[in-house]
Amino acid sequence: MASRPLLIAVVPCHNEAEVLPRLHRRLSAVLDGIDAETRILYVDDGSSDGTQGLILDLAATDARVGTILLSRNFGKEAALTAGLDHAVGDAVVVLDADLQDPPELIPEFWARFLDGHDVVYGIRRSRAGESWLKRATASAFYRTIGRLSRTPVPAETGDFRLLSRRALDALKGLRERHRFMKGLFGWVGFRQVGVPYDRAPRAAGRTKWNYWKLWNFALEGITSFSAAPLKVATYVGVLTALAAFAYGVWIVVKTLLWGDPVAGYPSLMTVILFLGGIQLIALGLIGEYLGRLYEESKQRPLYLVDTARLPAPPPPALPVAPAARAGEPRALPID
Repeated sequence: MASRPLLIAVVPCHNEAEVLPRLHRRLSAVLDGIDAETRILYVDDGSSDGTQGLILDLAATDARVGTILLSRNFGKEAALTAGLDHAVGDAVVVLDADLQDPPELIPEFWARFLDGHDVVYGIRRSRAGESWLKRATASAFYRTIGRLSRTPVPAETGDFRLLSRRALDALKGLRERHRFMKGLFGWVGFRQVGVPYDRAPRAAGRTKWNYWKLWNFALEGITSFSAAPLKVATYVGVLTALAAFAYGVWIVVKTLLWGDPVAGYPSLMTVILFLGGIQLIALGLIGEYLGRLYEESKQRPLYLVDTARLPAPPPPALPVAPAARAGEPRALPID
């Protein structure tokens, strides 16, 4: 049986009605040029604009387009997981809907896959349309998680990548609730290679990632793949400890200069505030791990699907007649 390999593009979407038609035109043109059976799977993560209607229209007019509509907004990581769970084929390529990651790079991903690589990811050589602050904080994040985590997380990479069937199957076995996909992609291992590219500015619409969301996303990655969780209780403990140090210095200086009528008060306050800050730091760390155990123990599904319409399956493989070996008699037609 002769059949072409199947490549599926998974695109998570949330309020991307302005850019989705342009993305579909470019993505379809790229997939048409690849020597493989290709399909597109759009995952709507509870959009409140016209995104759902657009992807349903695309699925109605193009047999190779499939759609998954989640019951509400579960977040990008859950939407991406839903798409990967429903993707079947020899390889899956993941890209965002905002066209910052160029679909025109997919043929190079595909070529690396045919060379034997299981994971092919894009490395952002430049980040057009982003402020210096966002570029600086992103660089600091990658340096930090690279030092803290034993799982390899390549610098300047996003979710734009291609996964082989065996890498995807391994990834589907990771069902943790706190999902940092960049770390999970690196955790599965196998043969991986990066492809540098210049990241374009968003084609239309507005980004869904403000600095607060990016900050919490960075904390999610660090706490998921390192032993140094940092969250609210930890911040309170650090600030309290710093305040204790500063206040202790002030009390000691004031006592030395002007004296203090209450004997032992300076040293007592310094010790109490210092130990209180350290205890809050420890409670923050314990609370972080306890919170994760609580979330995992509930065993809630990562997402809920409202409507699913998968792409049409590829045509059946055509039988290929084996070539006759030299010296073998050939069957003659019967009159």
